[in-house]
Amino acid sequence: MGKKFNFFKEAIATAKTSGTIAPSSRFLADRMLKGIDFESAELIIELGPGNGAITKHLLQRIGPNTTLICFEINENFYNELQKINNPQLIVLKESAENVKKQIQKLSFTESDYIVSSLPLSIIPKEISMSILKKSHEVLKEGGKYIQFQYSLNYLKKLKQVFGKKNISIQFEAINIPPAFVYQCTKN
Repeated sequence: MGKKFNFFKEAIATAKTSGTIAPSSRFLADRMLKGIDFESAELIIELGPGNGAITKHLLQRIGPNTTLICFEINENFYNELQKINNPQLIVLKESAENVKKQIQKLSFTESDYIVSSLPLSIIPKEISMSILKKSHEVLKEGGKYIQFQYSLNYLKKLKQVFGKKNISIQFEAINIPPAFVYQCTKN
């Protein structure tokens, strides 16, 4: 109960940036990670991991040669993520807007997958579009950007970046609140 209460307390205190009141369910994590080829992925990026609910699922599945880089700006969530002891995990206290510059500093040029829990619809439009465009830039051809949101109101902006035919949508009811999962492929 303690961790969930701490998450709830932090989410309420930072509602403008966290965008949720409860950690992602294992069902949502499973739906988001369903289309990932974990054995062949060299780099997976996670944007807005919060307390690591999806991060932990990623770390359980990644191959031995995969690196997971998480971008988290919330100080308390960042500190919580730092407690995860895994040599394949790199946690950065950086905005997702800096994704390209930061992965280059770590000697990567592109990512196989980007998994995002960012609350795009409450982030200022200029910043959220910048994050989407820079995410698209760092994805390999055929790479996937996977995003969950609590409504369909961000679909139009995702189509602007990834194209209408490159997006599939699924719904996960077993989450608080229920969520839509967008899988966007770079072509």
